[in-house]
Amino acid sequence: MSDAAITIEGLRKTYKGGKGQPEKHALKGIDLTVPRGSVFGLLGPNGAGKSTLINILAGLVVKTAGRVVICGFDQDKHPRQSRAAIGVMPQELNLDPFFTPRGALEVQAGLYGVPKAQRRSAEILDLVGLSDKAEAYARTLSGGMRRRLLLAKALVHHPKILVLDEPTAGVDIELRQMLWANVRKLNEQGMTIILTTHYLEEAQEMCDEIAIINHGEMIAQDSTANLLGRMDSRTMVIAPDDPVTDLPSADGVEAALREDGNLVLRYQSIQTSAEQVLEAVRQAGIRIRDVRTEEADLEDVFLALTSSREDEAPVDDHDQPRRGMHRVRL
Repeated sequence: MSDAAITIEGLRKTYKGGKGQPEKHALKGIDLTVPRGSVFGLLGPNGAGKSTLINILAGLVVKTAGRVVICGFDQDKHPRQSRAAIGVMPQELNLDPFFTPRGALEVQAGLYGVPKAQRRSAEILDLVGLSDKAEAYARTLSGGMRRRLLLAKALVHHPKILVLDEPTAGVDIELRQMLWANVRKLNEQGMTIILTTHYLEEAQEMCDEIAIINHGEMIAQDSTANLLGRMDSRTMVIAPDDPVTDLPSADGVEAALREDGNLVLRYQSIQTSAEQVLEAVRQAGIRIRDVRTEEADLEDVFLALTSSREDEAPVDDHDQPRRGMHRVRL
């Protein structure tokens, strides 16, 4: 059995333009491998092509060219088996308001051809915390409960791969923690998880490996640790005993003063050591009350890899912007 849950080769999707309009290239030859049993992050700015890629995996959009293999099933040769291997929790709350959670799961299982003896609606409802709402109409559920139901629907056919498309967008902290606890549990049981999110802190914490796409092109795929390792930048923040009048000067060190009076020094660790930075501070006659250092996080990597092409127009308008939790993001 292959170590890859999903293999994508040369994937292209082109939309015909309107009258007098050029074609739109949503995906431009994507090559991607998702390791089996991993929590895999699929990141990119708005309009990068993430939703197009997910919809192709789910069998909802027909690709223009390329090859997609899901759990060993070529999507062109075995479309039914490849679709059955993947479950998708979409961004949109596309629920029938007149179905109960139990009824929605039973219908979804029937659509996938799951025999009644193999259905586990009660178990799934318990997993997502909806057992006490099993017989309530979906229209009476809160927004957070509806998102739980979307996750439950994605699990009814026992998929080997679960795609979470912006799962925590607009949800409260309690639901976010519950969702990630469930994701960890499913992953421990062997399920491969693919996550798209604009909350880069979540991706950094949850994902073993990350791919970043921009304007339909793959610009990076590596382990989370290796992606973070690409950024050698360091930031030293010093709280001085007295107001700073002269900024320290040293080769490879960029110094700036914040409005709160703290001194910020940026440098590359491969060129300049922390001791050299501190020596420059001493030479400037600055007495240190407190000091801390910061390393690059996933947001820094993301911005560095995508900012060079910000001026290009997006081609996939399905990715809606979300507000970040703690740090500014694209």
